[in-house]
Amino acid sequence: MARLSYQIPNFTYPDTAPADLFATVVAQATEAEASGFDRVMVMDHFYQLPGIGEPDEPMLECYTTLAALSQHTSRVRLSALVTGNSYRNPALLAKTITALDHVSGGRATLGIGAGWFELEHDALGFQFGTFTDRFAKLEESLRIIVPMLRGERPTVAGEHYRVTDAINSPAPLSRIPVMIGGNGERKTLRLVAQYADESNLMGMGAGLDVARKLEVLDEHCERLGRDRSEIKVTMLVGCAIAPSAAELDADLQAMADSKGWGPGVTDMMKDVLICGDADAVGERLSQLGSSGIDGLVMNLPANGHIPGRVALLGKVADAALG
Repeated sequence: MARLSYQIPNFTYPDTAPADLFATVVAQATEAEASGFDRVMVMDHFYQLPGIGEPDEPMLECYTTLAALSQHTSRVRLSALVTGNSYRNPALLAKTITALDHVSGGRATLGIGAGWFELEHDALGFQFGTFTDRFAKLEESLRIIVPMLRGERPTVAGEHYRVTDAINSPAPLSRIPVMIGGNGERKTLRLVAQYADESNLMGMGAGLDVARKLEVLDEHCERLGRDRSEIKVTMLVGCAIAPSAAELDADLQAMADSKGWGPGVTDMMKDVLICGDADAVGERLSQLGSSGIDGLVMNLPANGHIPGRVALLGKVADAALG
């Protein structure tokens, strides 16, 4: 299980031309690996998310990017946070994640969720459907993908997907962990208990009742006969860290300027993200680390592209988790 994961959610960087974008992503991934992070993750989206930027900002396709990052790293596991199930046929996704495992030398993780970004679906022609539809699709996908990753040949005649004696050859090099992202108590955490190795709680940690989520997961495991100790729980946390308050303010302002954001946005970022110098961020991460979770997934949407910021976060987070 990845104790510390670094996610890259933003591909808009000040003074960075499109041709230089991937090099900046690589620099973050390699800095994360050198700084003790266990896993590097990117979002599986085609449009930038509200709150981070505008829909037409640069977004690199997830699995192409992860495969490329595998050639620049040697130790960290690689994953989406999280794959939108509605974007790919599940058998194709099983083959894709298996290919990532091979090209990375056995370092793939499958992070998956039901999908939620309606604008992206409507604009690009992916069927969105209802909340119930999306979770029904996710469960059918898990009934196909998990067996394919475990050396089985599933036959599933579902309402949304059909496979017959589905072959996945070559098999993955490693036992690919399956992580399901989301906070939903009735559907998401039940799917975690039934199919997954890891639960990632979303919401950037703000207002999230972790104890309640862990209790619900325990209840699902007991009802399904699953050994709860087999499942690890991580949490997504958005951060902005710098050696000093002045440098942090400069980082936030530069990102706001690059996105054309008006006055007051830097204060908003400070409200949304865990912000500060090493001591301030470390204190907040220590509180999260004592909440009962097994690990943290962290991102630096405003300043992860600045050399040294990822390393500083890794040092602080490692100390905070003890």
